[in-house]
Amino acid sequence: MEAKLDQHAQHPDFDPAFRGRLQTLLAWRRDVRRFSRDALPEGTIERLIGIACLSPSVGLSEPWRFVIVEDLTRRAAIRACFELCNREALQKQDPHRAALYARLKLAGLDDAPCHVAVFADRATAQGHGLGRLTMPATLDYSVAIAIHTLWLAARAEGIGVGWVSILDPVRVAEILEVPKDWTFIGHLCIGYPEEEHDTPALQRAHWERRHPAAGTILYR
Repeated sequence: MEAKLDQHAQHPDFDPAFRGRLQTLLAWRRDVRRFSRDALPEGTIERLIGIACLSPSVGLSEPWRFVIVEDLTRRAAIRACFELCNREALQKQDPHRAALYARLKLAGLDDAPCHVAVFADRATAQGHGLGRLTMPATLDYSVAIAIHTLWLAARAEGIGVGWVSILDPVRVAEILEVPKDWTFIGHLCIGYPEEEHDTPALQRAHWERRHPAAGTILYR
C-alpha cells in the first residue's frame, strides 16, 4: 500500500542563525577555475546529483540529464572544443580586454577530477507539458536551477564547481553521444578548489564588478 503523506508534518525551523549561514553559503559560492587534482570520495558526485534532483522543475518534468565524463578521449575532445571556442571569443574582445581575458584561467578542464555535462531533455513526456506550452525554455531554466542546487550543495562540503560555457553545444552533444532531443546546458568541472574567495574571480581581475541589487528592481 502506498504510504500517505503526513498532512500535519512540522515545518522545519529555519532560524536566524540558519538563514545567516545560508546567506554566507551564497556569498561563498564561487565559479572555481583552479582545482586540486585530488579525487573526490567515492560516490560524492552521485550524491550531489541526487541533491540537485530535489530542485523545482516546470510541471514536475525533471528534465535534467547528467553525464559524468570519465573517458579521457572524450575529455580531450571537449578540451579541444573549448580551445577553439576560446580563440574565437578572444577575437571578439577589444585589445585591452583581450589581454586581460587571455590571462584568466577560464576552465578547470585540465585539473578538476570530476567532469559533468548537463543537458535538458526537451522531449520528456514527464510533466505532461504542464507550464511549458507558451514558454518551452522553462525546461532549460529548470535544469539551470538544478545546476545551482548542486553548486550550493558542493560548496557546503568544501567542493568547488566551475561552469564552462565557452563550448559548442552541438559538438559537445556529438562527443558524448547523447540522444538528439537532449540540449546542452553546461559543462561542470568539480573538485577541491586550490584557493578560497568570497569575491568573483572576474571582479578580482577587474573585468567587472557586482552592482547593488536596487539597480535591478523596477516598480510599476
